[in-house]
Amino acid sequence: MKIEPSVSSRFTWPLQAAGQIPAPPGPGNLPGASNQKLTPIPYPAQSGFRSFKRGFTLIELMVAMAITTIIVTILISITSMATDTWNRSRAELRASRQAKAMVDTMAHDLESLVTRRGNSYEWLSAVRSISAGEVPGDKVQSSNYSKLIFFAGATDRYDGNIGNQDATKGKKDDGGDVSGVAYKLFYKDPIDKSVNIYKTFVFNRLLIDPKPAFNDLLGKADLDVAFAPYNTKLEEQSAFVCENVYQFTITFHVMVSRVTSAAGVTPVVTETISVPVTIGKSTTWPSVSSLKIKGTGVVTDPVRPAGVATGTLKVDNVTGAELSAGRVVAVELSITVLADSAIDQIRRSKTALTDLKTSDLLVKYGFNYSKRIQVPSL
Repeated sequence: MKIEPSVSSRFTWPLQAAGQIPAPPGPGNLPGASNQKLTPIPYPAQSGFRSFKRGFTLIELMVAMAITTIIVTILISITSMATDTWNRSRAELRASRQAKAMVDTMAHDLESLVTRRGNSYEWLSAVRSISAGEVPGDKVQSSNYSKLIFFAGATDRYDGNIGNQDATKGKKDDGGDVSGVAYKLFYKDPIDKSVNIYKTFVFNRLLIDPKPAFNDLLGKADLDVAFAPYNTKLEEQSAFVCENVYQFTITFHVMVSRVTSAAGVTPVVTETISVPVTIGKSTTWPSVSSLKIKGTGVVTDPVRPAGVATGTLKVDNVTGAELSAGRVVAVELSITVLADSAIDQIRRSKTALTDLKTSDLLVKYGFNYSKRIQVPSL
């Protein structure tokens, strides 16, 4: 006969293996075979113990918060560095574009410079004026600048309509290929000079077509005087080239031949050297406040050696007469372009910036560019 386990056996099965209770009824162990009475023993899960979920301690929370703070701080620092790098790269890219626009334009004009010897006319004038109102800037003034006037075979004469004889198709070509060109640095609004809110350093170029250049400028003994009627046009919006140009320095490289042998010694030995002459301030090369190329030679004011306030006519043993007899073979341009953030700081400043603050501004937001241009000389 098959005996089914009783309901109470479900309480005793887990304890049987531990030898704590008799074996359950089954074959060979029929009820009644012994006088032992089976007493149900509750399963531990049925006991009175209560289960509960364990939470976070205060120390654990503080540690988690500290780790989170460190991670967030690191992320903020990385983001800030990336933003600063991006802003710096963006400012440098914009500055390089401004510099390229200026240098390329001047290079094209100077490469086609026109001069003639054997006359009393003036062919090039580079002057740095220090009179009131001539220095660009207000709270920060440009450290170097020049007004440059010369003749060139500009390819954009007559608005580029070279050979055009139909006035209905644009500006008419009235003949000639020698134009007048002028450059100057201003501190004004690039669009409207009457507005004072958005002033910046603006570099302008004025091209005078061959016909008016022939009538008004060519064959004059003083280009500055002859150019006076065009000064207003040079300041107009149509003459704009680029902005944020804090300073530009022009250095003329003059090829000079001089006698190196003693007087009365034959044969006469001569040598040819290049003498750099900078318009305005210079800490490296001899500087002057003006340089003019005339049909009779190169004319400058007394040349000052670098770092000397009152100079002499001799630079590297080259006399003023030898320098005048030389010829300009190259022009070197050196410019400093400021980032937009520097211009914003200048505008927001209520007073003029000190030399120290200006130096810090140039170190942080200034970008320097230079280019040497070979010019034709006769």
